[in-house]
Amino acid sequence: MKIYHLNREQLVKKPLDEVFKYFSKPENLARITPDALSFKILTPGPVIMKEGAIIDYTVSPFGVPLHWRTYISSYDPPRKFVDEQLSGPYKFWHHTHSFKATDDGTIIRDEVRYVLPFGTLGRIVHWLFVKNQIEKIFCFRAKIIAEYFSRDTKSETAG
Repeated sequence: MKIYHLNREQLVKKPLDEVFKYFSKPENLARITPDALSFKILTPGPVIMKEGAIIDYTVSPFGVPLHWRTYISSYDPPRKFVDEQLSGPYKFWHHTHSFKATDDGTIIRDEVRYVLPFGTLGRIVHWLFVKNQIEKIFCFRAKIIAEYFSRDTKSETAG
């Protein structure tokens, strides 16, 4: 079983509590996901983030709609939370979101570990499509996050 890893880090010049508040609202995930994926939360809102929360949504990679169920296995505001796939396109998905205050703002870290189904075929599909798709999603996300937190968000709500 091949476990793939994605690690990202981004600094935003906003306080830790403000940044964590934004990420602790699952509704904001739609804002930082490319429109081409047709991301939609199915769980009736507002979704309360807490350890044990389950969130259902659909996502359409490559134009194919897929149901995804996420379990929040750890929730430690304002430092981190972990979402794990209970059902969806991956054999295994574990995403740790962590946040650290610095003198310059907040460092956002994403550590994703994932496994594709279908053994050797899954490895080929990863190499041909999935790796690039995930990279594009996280690049898009970094761009939207940078734009959002570069605005004066004091007059706006974080979601």
